[in-house]
Amino acid sequence: MKLNSVNVHPDFALNGLSYTETDLTELAYSYVKEGSEFEKKLGDFLLDWLQPSHEIGVQTSGSTGTPKRISILKEHMVNSAMATGDFFALKPKDTVLHCLPMTYIAGKMLMVRALVLGLHIDVIEPKSSPLTSDEKKYSFSAMVPLQLRKSINFIDSIEKLIVGGAPFSQDLKNLVQDKRCQIYETYGMTETITHIAARKVNGAVQGDSRLSALPFKVLPKVKISTDQRNCLVIDAPHISEETVYTNDIVELTSTSEFLWLGRHDNVINSGGIKLIPEQIESALSALIDNRFFVAGKPDKKLGEKLVLIVEGKLNREEVLMKIRRSGILGNYQIPKEVIMVAKFKETKNGKIMRNETVKLLGN
Repeated sequence: MKLNSVNVHPDFALNGLSYTETDLTELAYSYVKEGSEFEKKLGDFLLDWLQPSHEIGVQTSGSTGTPKRISILKEHMVNSAMATGDFFALKPKDTVLHCLPMTYIAGKMLMVRALVLGLHIDVIEPKSSPLTSDEKKYSFSAMVPLQLRKSINFIDSIEKLIVGGAPFSQDLKNLVQDKRCQIYETYGMTETITHIAARKVNGAVQGDSRLSALPFKVLPKVKISTDQRNCLVIDAPHISEETVYTNDIVELTSTSEFLWLGRHDNVINSGGIKLIPEQIESALSALIDNRFFVAGKPDKKLGEKLVLIVEGKLNREEVLMKIRRSGILGNYQIPKEVIMVAKFKETKNGKIMRNETVKLLGN
């Protein structure tokens, strides 16, 4: 699709109304001038999109580093939207629910998909419980895990749902197994203009755990490989002029599929044994209701010892006893210590800042 100054599909509709370029520009101006805080951000984005410029500035989330503002080509955003449309078989006039903040790339790209693919999009104020009934049906939507959890009773009003922006816990995946809504976990980042891969997480036959081990499948035109650290390398010139080198440890299962194992920068070296926190956390998610993560703490004997850091208050000995009795972790994966923290450090969009939280602990 060629980029032009309009870049609005003739079938595009916003909150039940169709718009010409002029009408959409006027709507955007009214949002900026008189709208709520969310509507102002939506208006700002629409004005940016309708400008003849070739780039749009976006803010990274800061979950894996210092938040920064980067520029993304509109042409790449269009290409990403088209790839998502192909992968999920979206067609003009399909209905979409938009319930994400417009501050970050996920909210911007959901709007771009509607603009480019001619979708009928309903935009609502972002909140933790976006669905309060199942009266209206939608073809597609995107949520963070918390929104899915709080909308689970009405989630079947959506045909296909993508979930990202935060860890998708195993217990939440278990809760959605019997839902008709097709739910996909996504993999991506701001630099890849949201997701470049997805995997279905529900619909397994009772007692069949194969879905939990399904690999991510890449979207059209995305090529993947690994570097010497076994971290994912993404080659997708239609969305990024440069090859993207990630810190995500993966196992390639085919030329177009991979299993995500964890972050290289989170790996803990405990007595010469390398532990991947995300794998341990996935297992523990079925045992601990509070927010938590595992990390390495300096230790004279081991170099680093594995510790479990929990938000809020729990009985430390009971937690460790529960973990040991469950048998879900190997001996080296069992935390040596449980540490309680009143409140985790977070990014503005609610992602846990591991390193900053660990600094609160001292030595």
